[in-house]
Parts: sequence; C-alpha cells; structure tokens
Amino acid sequence: MRRVEHIMGLPISLRIDTADTGDTGDGAAGRASAAADRVFAWLREVDARFSPFIADSEVSRLGRGELVSHELSPDLVEVLDLCEEYRVASGGAFQVRLPGRGLDPCAMVKGWAVQRAAELLQAEGVTTFCLNAGGDVVSAGRPWRVGVRHPEQADRLCAVLEITDGAVATSGRYERGDHILDGRTGRPATGLLSLTVVAPSLTEADATATAAFAMGADGIDWAAAREGCEVFAVDAERRVFRTSGFPVAA
Repeated sequence: MRRVEHIMGLPISLRIDTADTGDTGDGAAGRASAAADRVFAWLREVDARFSPFIADSEVSRLGRGELVSHELSPDLVEVLDLCEEYRVASGGAFQVRLPGRGLDPCAMVKGWAVQRAAELLQAEGVTTFCLNAGGDVVSAGRPWRVGVRHPEQADRLCAVLEITDGAVATSGRYERGDHILDGRTGRPATGLLSLTVVAPSLTEADATATAAFAMGADGIDWAAAREGCEVFAVDAERRVFRTSGFPVAA
C-alpha cells in the first residue's frame, strides 16, 4: 500500500508491505489502510497544533505569550525539552527562539512527529514500512534503499543507503537556500553543503543533522561523536566526509 499527502509544507509518503510478513488479502489491505489513516491524521494534528505559521496553533499562542508553562500540552513540553537538549549540546547553534523570528520549533517537530507516526504504525501491528517526510526517512521490517541527493545536482545521488529499523535525515541548502541559521550568530550556516545522519530514530537523526549543519564544519565531528549516529557530509569546499559505519548499500 502506498499513500502520499502534503502536510507541514512537504510531501509525506508511506509505503506498507504486508506480503513480507505473510499478511495478505483484503483484510491485510484494510488494516494497512486504517493504520495509514491514523498516521496522516496524527501528522495533520501536529501541523495544526505546532505550526508557527497558523495563528491559533499552540506554538503561536505560546510565542505571543498567551499561554504559560502549566497550560502547555505534554507533547509541546516534550518538544521544547528536546529543543533545549539540542541547544545545550550544540553550544547554542541549534536554536528555536531567534530574535526577530519568534518561537519556531519546526526543526524539531518534523522528525519527532514522523517518528511518533512510525511508532503508531508499529502499535497497530504494521511491521514492514517506509515513511518518508520530504526526504527524511524512518523504516522498519526489512532493508530499504534510501538515496541521498547530490547537494548541487538535483538529478544525481551522492550515496545510496540500506536502512533497516532506523532513520535517515539530511540537512542542506539545495531546497530552501540558507534557511538554517546558526543560533550563536543569527546568520545563515554556510560551512556545509549537506549533512546526512543515520540514527535509531528520526527524532535524533533530524535534530542532529540540523544542529550539526548549523554548527558548520565543526558539526561533522560533533554529529559523528553522538552515540548511535553515522554521518555523511559535504563541506563548502566540496570535500566528502563519511563515518566508517555509514550504511552504504552494496
């Protein structure tokens, strides 16, 4: 079963394979479709609650000072705690409260929300799937091949990975320009062209990739030193760096 929807400003695709587990027939298709319905409903809910671009979202209301800490949902508290964890770990490069921009936790929300969606699938008994949110992927059940886009040539890949029960996320400048800011300076991060992280969860992979990209060239070693993370990066001089355990497909 395959489905694609546009949520959080990006295409999100889900593929569920039932044949790999021997779960076939109309019943399997119906269960897969119902699980997909729940996944996309959850992601739409997250967008409505956490988008800083929606005036009545929880994040927007918090940013305007209309909510205080004890009024926040447990989900938003969790997201903000994760944001603070990565702010401290990155020395301030990962920052969701920049002067002139207000509160914007999008750099954390996407990976966290999609990882939650993957856990929802597993709770529904779906064991073999690939969930792709604008190129950031979480998969389970069997090896899945995931391409890493060349940072300067849209029709080429610079690596193909094989991911089983894990996640991969890439931060770069090729889709949205200099949109990732170094929270220490407030200026665009320009030391890297792209940086890809493979980690056990998309929460960690996406946040680590964003924080490392914001740190510039120093972010490569920082990301590689984080437990469970493997890294592939291209710096501004077009040099390629890859950790030894980065799961390149045969």
